[in-house]
Amino acid sequence: MQTKTVLFIILAVVVALFLVLYQYYYKKKIKGKTTIVLSFLRFISIFGILLLLINPKFVKNNYEIVKTNLVLLVDNSSSIKKEETLIKSLLEKLTTNKALKDKFTIHKYAFGKEFSTLDSLSFLEQNTNISKALLTTEDIYTRTNSAVVLLTDGNQTIGQDYEHLKLKKDFTIFPICIGDTTKYNDIRVEQINSNPYSFLNNQFPIEVIVNYDGISQVNKTITITVDGKKEYQEKISFSKNNSSKTISANLKALSVGVKSIAVHIETLEKEKNVVNNRKIAFIEVIDETTKIGVVSSILHPDIGTLKKSIEINKQREVFILKPTTSLSELEKIDLFILYQPNSSFSSIYNYIKQKQVNSLTVTGTKTDWSFLNAIQKNVKVQDNYPIQEVVPKINQTFSKFDISDFKSIDYPPLETNVGPIIFNDNVESLLNMVVKGVDIDNPLCVVLDNNITKEGFWFGENIWKWRVQEYRNSKEFKNFDDFIGKIIIYLTSSKNKDRLNVDYKPVYQGNSNSKITATYFDESFTFDSNATIIVTIQNKEKKLEIPMLLKQDFFEVDVSNLAPGNYTFIVTVKDKNYSKSGSFSIKNFNVEQQFLSSNYKKMQSLANDNNGKLLFPSQISELENTLLSNKAFVPVQKRTENIVPLVDFKILLGLIIGALTLEWFIRKYKGLM
Repeated sequence: MQTKTVLFIILAVVVALFLVLYQYYYKKKIKGKTTIVLSFLRFISIFGILLLLINPKFVKNNYEIVKTNLVLLVDNSSSIKKEETLIKSLLEKLTTNKALKDKFTIHKYAFGKEFSTLDSLSFLEQNTNISKALLTTEDIYTRTNSAVVLLTDGNQTIGQDYEHLKLKKDFTIFPICIGDTTKYNDIRVEQINSNPYSFLNNQFPIEVIVNYDGISQVNKTITITVDGKKEYQEKISFSKNNSSKTISANLKALSVGVKSIAVHIETLEKEKNVVNNRKIAFIEVIDETTKIGVVSSILHPDIGTLKKSIEINKQREVFILKPTTSLSELEKIDLFILYQPNSSFSSIYNYIKQKQVNSLTVTGTKTDWSFLNAIQKNVKVQDNYPIQEVVPKINQTFSKFDISDFKSIDYPPLETNVGPIIFNDNVESLLNMVVKGVDIDNPLCVVLDNNITKEGFWFGENIWKWRVQEYRNSKEFKNFDDFIGKIIIYLTSSKNKDRLNVDYKPVYQGNSNSKITATYFDESFTFDSNATIIVTIQNKEKKLEIPMLLKQDFFEVDVSNLAPGNYTFIVTVKDKNYSKSGSFSIKNFNVEQQFLSSNYKKMQSLANDNNGKLLFPSQISELENTLLSNKAFVPVQKRTENIVPLVDFKILLGLIIGALTLEWFIRKYKGLM
């Protein structure tokens, strides 16, 4: 207790004594036993009240014996199911050892893909994450002295590599190696690397890593098939010093859909584990070809030039259409190029307005300006002007996309008969007109975006001459083709205005992170965290309705518990007219079956880095002796210091109330009130 507090208590005694003497001896001057009792009670009540106001604090020490934590981590994966009886026997021996129970506080956990308290062991987990189990244990028992006994075969399928994982100094790890430690000759497909998607008619790369465990030299054939059809084959050699090979191949995406890529390596003689000689990956081939329709009622070399320039990119396909083309043909088109439109284009323009399709209008000397001015509202051109030649001047302030590398040196003039042009929308000019060396206030090429559709206008014909001149200048068409390509990219790109977006994979491996995610936006395109989103999943056998869980800025549902098979699903926003559908497949694949032997070398490194020792099931007694004899695991006495203020002692308040009450009754009884 502080000196200041002691002085206040002494002062409280003096004040209480002074008030009692003043009230009962100086003022009334009455003597007798009754006065002594009353003065004592008054002293107790006054001193108690002053003591509460001072509120001194007292230190209270609590002592307890804290045992070292003995954490038993048990691998619950399917790769060691055959050792189920052994593992349960080891657990029972450790948890029933009286000496260990007296010295340690024993905790039991199981792990596979996730980490959980050990209630029962199933050995059905299809993934093993040893590093997560160790790091989670460290988080739980941080700042405590702990010994960790790790029962596993050491084969990890997901997560951070645990081999040189170093925990805090208060942790000691004793791995117990479960399973066969014999190294067998084995050849296996270790990994397949490929992109998840490929475009139709493109080549997609695939990389395969094959590993060999053995001493003698072997020659084996690796075969790659796509949907059962052999696409690649190669003979490769392995030896003790050349035990890993990486094979790269380029395969052709010939049809749309999910493709199964199977990689198979020939087996060794008397190879014990042949499951890992084959591995499957999946890739989805999608048709992202942009279909562009060039509509014209006349023949002109510009049309062929545009087709050649646009189709330099293999993901674009150009169709030459008549203005009278059927509706079914128009439905396929992503962008319309309207070449010198006239009155026969009426149905095309009506379709573009109705479907809100982007377009590029190329005008020239045969354009019907009266029709064009009447059929659309964005551009009004004064007609009846004479035909004149114009050359381009690049607009250096154009900001929609980068055209800084386009050069128009020595490009011949185009022909046009446009007069002054009036625009009704936000427009930017790529090229401006120059007539006889004079800049005129007219654009040659413009683009505009009205937030619904994008449009482009080109006021001049004989574009074909530019491509020819480009070849004369550079012996290639790249400069011109890139410029046309950038215009096409801009006009074919559109903003994603879907309020509901769903992300999923078409194929999930049985051991993969199988999840469907969704985002939903309100009318102002702000993420709506209050929405209720339901996913309905079904196949031939059953139908499930599962609410999607909110995860920060998206919704999610885990489908990894579904049985292997093909499924369709619909994601629906409750009470809203928004839904998205799709389909996916879950393939039966258990990575735990790829392992034949335990990985005791990694477990040895883990033990060495964490002050422990690698042990085998036959050495369980040695483990028990080590735990019992190691002085680092001796229980310690822990002192807890509690500072308690006087106001927390209710007995003092009761004493004050009792003294005041008793004093009142005595005074009342003696007639001293």
